[in-house]
Amino acid sequence: MAAFDLIIFDCDGVLIDSEVLACSAVHHQLRQHGISLDLAEVMQRFLGRSLAEVARHYEAALGRAMPEIFVTDLRRDIETAFSSGLEAMPHIEKLLQALEIPHCLASSSDLARIKFSLNLVGLSPYFESRIFTAGMVAHAKPAPDLFLLAAATMQREPRRCLVIEDSASGVTAGKAAGMSVWGFVGGSHYKDRDGAGHLLAAGADRVFTHMSEIEQALQFAQGAGHGQ
Repeated sequence: MAAFDLIIFDCDGVLIDSEVLACSAVHHQLRQHGISLDLAEVMQRFLGRSLAEVARHYEAALGRAMPEIFVTDLRRDIETAFSSGLEAMPHIEKLLQALEIPHCLASSSDLARIKFSLNLVGLSPYFESRIFTAGMVAHAKPAPDLFLLAAATMQREPRRCLVIEDSASGVTAGKAAGMSVWGFVGGSHYKDRDGAGHLLAAGADRVFTHMSEIEQALQFAQGAGHGQ
């Protein structure tokens, strides 16, 4: 396996164990506005997707645009939940500390939420300004636009990039961009789900359950690449 020139990390469910917290907040706000989906349905529909996807569902369900108060209240609920319960993914900081490959972050979340999250768990120094969001492109995941923007900005060829993702939409986006994609199912949102099968079906090249496994696989890949 050739070495990678760039690693693109998703944020929610990869760097931080946030998906259950965030989807629970979405679930609460939808119910407040009269849309009845259980938490499992919310996670199935919106995991790895941008807020625009929630807005589309809101409009389809109620026949009107999602009001600004929904966004404001959702942001408040997420920040409250994150402040009391957000944790970095186990071993992720050790992986980032050891990483010699250029890396960045590409997420469906908005920039304010990403920065808030990274600051909470102490991961901000590992990404600084190398953060790309769905708001920067015309089409969010599962379209490849976000990953292609990250590669272009970081001046790397897509075929030499590795994406680490926890959602089917992210995996689909990475493969559509012509990149290698490793699925990650170590987040709490996959505790009672067949995450590996889900991501492999979406096209993931490999699936990992712990960040230490990804660290070892990257060391092997880089070693193999240097030996070519």
